[in-house]
Amino acid sequence: MATDVSVEIADTALAAEARPLVERLTADAVAGKLAAQDATLWGTDAEPEASIRLSWTTLAESSRPLLAEIDALRAELHAEGLDRVVLAGMGGSSLAPEVITGTAGVPLTVLDTTDPSQVADALAGDLDRTVLVVSSKSGTTVETDSHRRIFEKAFSQNGIDPVTRIIVVTDPGSPMETAAREAGYRKVFTADPNVGGRYSALTAFGLVPAGLAGADIAALLDDAASAFKAVSLDSPENPAVVLAAAIGAAHERGAEKLVFADTGSGIAGFGDWVEQLIAESTGKNGTGVLPVVVESPDAPGFVDAGADATTVAVGPGVDTARISTDGPLGGLLLLWEFATALAGRLLGINPFDQPDVEAAKKAARALLDGPAGGPAATPAVVDGSIEVHPSGDWASAGVGNVTEALRAFLTTAPTGGYLAIQAYLDRLDDASAAVLRTELARRTGLQTTFGWGPRFLHSTGQYHKGGHQNGLFLQITGDSEGDLEVPERPYTLAGLQRAQALGDGQVLADHGRPVLRLHLTDRAAGLVELVKAVQDLHQGGRA
Repeated sequence: MATDVSVEIADTALAAEARPLVERLTADAVAGKLAAQDATLWGTDAEPEASIRLSWTTLAESSRPLLAEIDALRAELHAEGLDRVVLAGMGGSSLAPEVITGTAGVPLTVLDTTDPSQVADALAGDLDRTVLVVSSKSGTTVETDSHRRIFEKAFSQNGIDPVTRIIVVTDPGSPMETAAREAGYRKVFTADPNVGGRYSALTAFGLVPAGLAGADIAALLDDAASAFKAVSLDSPENPAVVLAAAIGAAHERGAEKLVFADTGSGIAGFGDWVEQLIAESTGKNGTGVLPVVVESPDAPGFVDAGADATTVAVGPGVDTARISTDGPLGGLLLLWEFATALAGRLLGINPFDQPDVEAAKKAARALLDGPAGGPAATPAVVDGSIEVHPSGDWASAGVGNVTEALRAFLTTAPTGGYLAIQAYLDRLDDASAAVLRTELARRTGLQTTFGWGPRFLHSTGQYHKGGHQNGLFLQITGDSEGDLEVPERPYTLAGLQRAQALGDGQVLADHGRPVLRLHLTDRAAGLVELVKAVQDLHQGGRA
């Protein structure tokens, strides 16, 4: 594949609408100023944050000293028979390493979950060959701290000194750095503090776990360096400028959603990474762009996209894609980072803060003070293995079964709105839940997203609260067959998972958004029943 990144706007009307924005960005020399880390590009209100968030633009060069350090540690670990890497991290600390290793075809076990079954599966791996990379920018991420505590105990119980198996990636001066050095963990990497989490793919947060797992991170930086030459030019041919202008023009015409499908890029899971970048960067002040990741260019939401959405091919262009972006992974990472920051200028927002993320965390922490992650909830109805828990007055007339609840819930969708499916389940063992996205998108005609909780809280969660307020939210929770204590903490993983679901649902309801929680008392049976209930909705159009 060529090392250069490319952007094609196949929609001729959109290309024409974008042209004045391209000319404006070029005349203002915005790309060159961004490459030079000019913090004034987004206005005076954004300047304090932007001034400490722009080091990502030159990471293709500034991260190179890490390569030898990572290679040396990997060789050292392999000499000791340690070749299984488990990554504990959320959001920007997990999404990029997962894409990098998936694309490289090297194994990496990613823990960005509070589901006890999924964590137990990771614990059941060969601990004698395992190193744990604990990755948190703030050093206070509750999920990641829980994973560290659980693995530390498991190592000890298996006669392994935990300090020899734990590697930390964090910002300098964070509580995690202090604790890791005091504990004597095997290695502590401190990342560039002037890079936000969602822009951190080419920092230690992306490179350490991916490099230790065996990905060619030097080639990744080479591809990013090549792309930098193109995206930093003040030229109407700059692909990042063209892409940002198309995003801005589409938003102006009412297409506030970008629908992503892979069209043969050779990149594994790029949509999951770009989803966080765009949603957290733009979804605030009641505006923004909602990324919708779909299964293929033939999937509902892409092939039948309406006026509220712009389809984007990751890879070669296809007939149904209005925009296509292509190139190697390192190049596409930088292309989309530049384009998203430039789009923020066009949208009039600060692309480097996330003002609404903390609300769900605060609500979850409050619920953790109670037993089992919050007070017991009485379902409105129990239908087989599914408990129905509606929030809001849309179900005030009462519902008799899951299909009726879904039908009533879906009638609340405004024109041009979207449906977010949020599955607080095991994304490996309960992977079949993802079929709900296609089933509901097909039956409702709504742009429909699917996220695993609490993973999505560090991704699209910002947009849900801060972006366009036209979403409705279907939460899926489930009983766990087992649970895991979090050492030296007053909660279990199942309790934390429940608190996160209920806390986020509470915040969404406080924003006036419709929320329906379906709780599976038997996960396997409940998922089958839920798919059947969805299939029983009216065929075609909005349910």
